[in-house]
Amino acid sequence: MSVTIKKVESKKDLKTFVKFPLELYKGCPYYVPNIYIDEMSTLDPSKNPMSKYAKTALFLAYKDGKVAGRVAAIINEIANRDWNHQEVRFGWIDFIDDKAVSKALIEAVIAFGKEYGMTQISGPLGFTDFDNEGCVVEGFDDISSFFLKYNYSYYGEHFEALGMAKVNDWLEYRIFVPEQLPEKVTRAAGLVATRYQLHVRKITKKEVKKEKYGQKIFDLINRTYNALFDFTVMPADVIDHYVNTFLGLLDLKYVTLVENNEGKLVGLAICMPSLAHAVQKGNGYLLPLGWWHLVKSMYFKHEEGVEMLLIAVDPEYQNRGVHAILFKEMIGNIIKGGFRYGESNGEMETNNKVQNLWGDYEKEFKRRRRVFSKQI
Repeated sequence: MSVTIKKVESKKDLKTFVKFPLELYKGCPYYVPNIYIDEMSTLDPSKNPMSKYAKTALFLAYKDGKVAGRVAAIINEIANRDWNHQEVRFGWIDFIDDKAVSKALIEAVIAFGKEYGMTQISGPLGFTDFDNEGCVVEGFDDISSFFLKYNYSYYGEHFEALGMAKVNDWLEYRIFVPEQLPEKVTRAAGLVATRYQLHVRKITKKEVKKEKYGQKIFDLINRTYNALFDFTVMPADVIDHYVNTFLGLLDLKYVTLVENNEGKLVGLAICMPSLAHAVQKGNGYLLPLGWWHLVKSMYFKHEEGVEMLLIAVDPEYQNRGVHAILFKEMIGNIIKGGFRYGESNGEMETNNKVQNLWGDYEKEFKRRRRVFSKQI
């Protein structure tokens, strides 16, 4: 039977779109679902401020009367302007192991892109770098983190069969927590803090909103990462959206900020106790008991690992050893928390500076994820 593509046009369709992976990955021990209400909000143009800066369409694939796949087509106007290309992104892509299904989904994205004059297709990518990115192409036998999603091994094979090739890879590592901080990190942190008149600043959730620290944090992220692959510099309203989305999930004890004596934010490290198993227990839903699994994991009985979400240092202060101050505070708190290991965020395989930061710590390779692209 042929594959039928349907555009998402109703709330019922959107629910079907968001729920499809729960059926596709049912029984898979490595898959960690997104939180259902967050997915519904992200993909609803009336609730996601990025809809003002992007053109989007969602598609469902049906075969034999059943949902067989899904994909989001995204034209990110900010990234296209900043990177001087005409790219349509594909994201939120999942499908059964049937090349007719994956072909129909990608063809729907290409048709959408061509309608607006796009000349290349790339993905998996989201609206911004804070959405799911990349297709896992290596490391299929370990549970995903909460923020970096898992996919079956056949996905990459399908993309290659459709004529797409690698344009960027990210690497993920499991970094084991030492019993105590390396002495040279402690020493370097003190020297750098004195030399450049820097100090650690800890904040509360009230201060994040009252002093607009969310804006300061994302401004630093924009400055630090704007030269990395296809990065989207986020406008103020998008930043506010992400602050409201993520603030409730973060334990600010594990958020480290470094300021200079003028109060300028020059470095930050954000990590959080892993929520992977907690989200699995609730299957992505907060009700009836999903909320309790999250609260328990966040505040009462941590999992073994923390997710190291990002490290950012102002370009003006890079190569000055600011990461030593960040590591002293961040890893010190992780040791106090009794965690066994940290899960790195995706690190670009060409970003040797970031990978070299872990040289003093025992680590193991966990996963490789890839963005594919081709001209259309």
